[in-house]
Amino acid sequence: MEIISQTNRTMLYEEINPEKLDILTLVGDVKGIDSLSDEKIKEINEYLLVKNFDEFLDKFSPTVYSFYNAANQKVMYTLKKPEGIQEDCISEIVIDQHNDFLKMLFTLIDTKRSQGITNVDFKFENLLDMISPKKVMDDIRQVRKEIHYLYGEYEKLDEGDPKKLDYGDKLNLLFEDASRNYNNVMAMLPLAIEDIKTRLLLGGSQEENQTEILQIGTLTIGEKGELKIIEAPKNENTDLMVIDENCNNGLSAIFAEDYEAVTETSSSYVKDLVVRTFSPLPTVQTEVDIETEIQNYNVYLEFYKNAKDEFVKTVKPLVEKILGVKMFFDQYATKNKGMQPTLLITNTKLDMLVKSNNIPRLAAYLNTVNSKNEFSDTIWFGIVPSIELESSGKSRVSRERFKGNEKTTKVDGNTMESLSMLLDVMKDYKIQVFFSFMAVEETTFNSIATSGIDKFIDKCTILTRKDYSEFAIPCVPNFTIIPKDKSGVVIDSRMLKTENGAQLSKEKEDILKLWIEGVYVGASYVAAGIVAAYQCPDYLKESFRNVKKDYPGVRFDIEAEDHSLRIVTTMAKEISGFTNNIKDAINRRNFGFVFSSESAQLQGKDIKRITVYKARSLAMEEDGFDSVFKTQVSTYIERMLRFQTGDFKYDNIVKFFSNNPSSQKSKWVMGKGFVNSIIQDGDDIGYLIDDKTNLCQIDLVFNGNVKNLEVMITKGSAVKA
Repeated sequence: MEIISQTNRTMLYEEINPEKLDILTLVGDVKGIDSLSDEKIKEINEYLLVKNFDEFLDKFSPTVYSFYNAANQKVMYTLKKPEGIQEDCISEIVIDQHNDFLKMLFTLIDTKRSQGITNVDFKFENLLDMISPKKVMDDIRQVRKEIHYLYGEYEKLDEGDPKKLDYGDKLNLLFEDASRNYNNVMAMLPLAIEDIKTRLLLGGSQEENQTEILQIGTLTIGEKGELKIIEAPKNENTDLMVIDENCNNGLSAIFAEDYEAVTETSSSYVKDLVVRTFSPLPTVQTEVDIETEIQNYNVYLEFYKNAKDEFVKTVKPLVEKILGVKMFFDQYATKNKGMQPTLLITNTKLDMLVKSNNIPRLAAYLNTVNSKNEFSDTIWFGIVPSIELESSGKSRVSRERFKGNEKTTKVDGNTMESLSMLLDVMKDYKIQVFFSFMAVEETTFNSIATSGIDKFIDKCTILTRKDYSEFAIPCVPNFTIIPKDKSGVVIDSRMLKTENGAQLSKEKEDILKLWIEGVYVGASYVAAGIVAAYQCPDYLKESFRNVKKDYPGVRFDIEAEDHSLRIVTTMAKEISGFTNNIKDAINRRNFGFVFSSESAQLQGKDIKRITVYKARSLAMEEDGFDSVFKTQVSTYIERMLRFQTGDFKYDNIVKFFSNNPSSQKSKWVMGKGFVNSIIQDGDDIGYLIDDKTNLCQIDLVFNGNVKNLEVMITKGSAVKA
């Protein structure tokens, strides 16, 4: 690893944020240019290379844009910044760790992982309501508690006290988070909904969700010993106000002033709402126009539900990409960070990247990082998610008798044509491309468990028996974060006016619910993530004792022995397993990078994670398809050979393969016996030089199977008989 320090840099061929720079823009015009300058590579890394998920969110700021349509009184959402609309009418919603939808999905993934139970038994509904106004308000209450605590500590200290200044810094950050939403009506709606509910239902039982007229009182014992609750006298004297109340009053004034300072078009209603939300005073507002408040509540709730519905539909494809990137990095679950996987994101659509006029730009970049004897920026893997998979045509219905699925606009995926054009370029630079199909219900574990993998094999036939086949790795099945049939979110119930006040309706038609329609992650992200992770000897060390720290994991065979039970994904099991018939079909064809959700044990412990069942490319062998590690070992040996022989000089090639103890081959043979040995038991490596053609043919033998590698001997080297 002194020569080749990393074997896991991965390129993601996906657009994340169209407003940010992309690989085509950064590379620019390449007419008459064979490679890019070091400065240009540094610039590309600065904008497009990420080492972890937080850096990804920071560099790419995935964003949804919203604006209001006065014609239909709706909120409109789009992933591309709308043109022709004035800037001050567009709101930018950054999809980061603070976004309630993303937070809910992260919590769901972590909970499912910790419980290790299948989709059928997992209580999705217990976590889905995290995007309801009630749960949004719970988060705000936590922030409010922190603000009140810090403000109380801040007020106790003398001016200039360094500790007071530290508290001031923390308060500034919390106020900054709170103030982000002052101008965002959509963000204020959950507060308004819960605020009205709190005031109208105050005094009502939690179970009944109804209220009676409220008059705050005190409990007394009457003249004859009878218990009475009498109306509490209003205390006009503020001299005896407790410190907490002073603190509350102080914060109320600060929030009111902050709202006025930050907001563009202030509203007294919203200002009071902000103050009541973040700094509620101990006085109860008894005079409430119940009818108006109920009307406002129901309008807000309906608007919020419809807007959230539109938002979720728009943001879902972007969120699935974000989750994919997170899952890629999550696979590298190790305490000792050695060869950390890195991701270079093209930030452009695949069909744009492979246009004939853009291919030279991609080729110029790859020629620079993959065709030199300097390997720090070398790309080893690629990820292409969302390949279109045509489903069987539905029978046409002349008349709709029952409500069926709405005809939604199909999300554009990547085509097989675009993928084959990309692979044709990738083969020249020895990049193994993990690709997966559209992440929908039909490509999940559930679907494969019932209908098998034949449709995927058929779809990939076009990519077999080609020069690039060994660099094409189809990944199945896709991962289910939320199943389609368990993706309902109850927002809340409408409110009704009663004789004595207000009540939440119990009628089924008054419960407002939205459907997320399922959330899925492409298998290519997880497949590339786990292969990139096990390149690192420190990562392998956590599961195996016999790891050589000087070797990368290029020869690690995840299908061998019990390796797949030791190197597992971070994804929780989804189903109880595939039937024997399905497994027999997979084993017969040895097709693809296939994940398994089977019951298994290792050293008496249950495996509750999804494991790798097959790790094959589309290169054909007698017994099916070939293992992905063979291509990587071949690439690794070729790059080591090029480096150590000064670009394939004859004498140096002979020395490289000689039996001299100092030769590279001898070192690899001596280094057998480790799980990541470059040459393992049953392997061999030999060469044959054809002096007529000046070609050196290298035979790599893996457990009896031969893989050939050809290199052209550098001209000018003396070819000896």
